Amino acid sequence: MNEPARLASAIRVTAEEAEARIGELLRRADAGERIEVTRDGKLVAELSATETPAAPKLPRVGAFEGQFELPENWDELGPEWDEYVTQPATPSSSGLSRGSADGSR
Repeated sequence: MNEPARLASAIRVTAEEAEARIGELLRRADAGERIEVTRDGKLVAELSATETPAAPKLPRVGAFEGQFELPENWDELGPEWDEYVTQPATPSSSGLSRGSADGSR
């Protein structure tokens, strides 16, 4: 695309106008228009669509479904962890007890 043709298709706005109309200007830039932003009559920025579209995002839930399986004991620690593990925490020893029906703990 030659430079004179590119300049002829640009929309020129002041920085203040761009700030007030940013949503509209971004939509127009996304649609292929080029927007020039000026301050004190000098070009300070250009808004235009990106050259390449962003890569599609993978779904997070179920993204790896069927790609691997967890063994039945996936949550059990091996003997190498024995020195770090004392006794299993119980709700009453960890301070997480909910108390009895009468409100006492």
